[in-house]
Amino acid sequence: MDKIAVLIPAYNEGITIAKVVTDAKTYLPEATVYVYDNNSTDNTAEEALKAGAVVLKETRQGKGNVVRTMFRDIEAEVYLMVDGDDTYGLETAPEMVRRVREENVDMVIGDRLSGAYYTENKRPFHNFGNDLVRFQINRLFHANVKDVMTGYRAFSYRFVKTFAISSKGFEIETEMTAHAADRNLLLSTLPITYRDRPEGSYSKLHTFRDGFKVLATLGGLFRRYRPMAFYSIWALLFSGLGIGFFIPVFMDYLQTGEVARFPTLIACCFSLLVGILCLFCGFLFSTLRRKDKDDFERSLVLAEHIFRSSK
Repeated sequence: MDKIAVLIPAYNEGITIAKVVTDAKTYLPEATVYVYDNNSTDNTAEEALKAGAVVLKETRQGKGNVVRTMFRDIEAEVYLMVDGDDTYGLETAPEMVRRVREENVDMVIGDRLSGAYYTENKRPFHNFGNDLVRFQINRLFHANVKDVMTGYRAFSYRFVKTFAISSKGFEIETEMTAHAADRNLLLSTLPITYRDRPEGSYSKLHTFRDGFKVLATLGGLFRRYRPMAFYSIWALLFSGLGIGFFIPVFMDYLQTGEVARFPTLIACCFSLLVGILCLFCGFLFSTLRRKDKDDFERSLVLAEHIFRSSK
């Protein structure tokens, strides 16, 4: 088991990857640096090897797929994950590792938004997206996370080995934050420096395409982590529609003694039935979620036992 594992997912980062590896070795000399090449078409793997990293491959495209493989394969006391684009200043890496080791923090979040990045960011839709996702996560899980989308984080062993990843792409950061907040894991935020990519390096993040994926992930997280609230909204919607359309039909029946609009009455009954089914689903999935929380607490105990026996 490594003392510290620096995990760097990389796709076409040949211009910057060597510097990221070198900085990681400078600030964390006892760490083993792993670069996971995600089907790069440039010299990313070669540059990482020259810089002294352990280079591995993940053929399934997408950052979420890379993170899933990294978390599954690597055994370490502390994990530090950083992007390979040299936008994160690694001078804060020792403090992030210290918080995991000495303060038993499960996830340390490198906060870009408390610094100059927010005002200097040249892609305004990114700021809007960050604000929207942060608001939704904090409201949904009663948390106080300042930067949900950052790719610079440190993790404990128990976080890595109990995190069931479902994301395939850049929405992985949102899923990580939601998992930690929902499971009542210990979070810590550390302001970091964030800089623009060097000339010749380009971002793989597509503002609208990946933004829609993140929003879809938020919807999925709401359904997964707050099933009663999620299905209650649909129950109210369908029940409201059913009752709203039923009232005129019922008033006509009181006046004439006949049901003049049978199709409307059938639609009302169907809508009310769907509302009842949604409410039933909310109760069912809430019960399953309570069981899932109990199972997770047992998995934490098991992960901690494995961690202590491996040291």
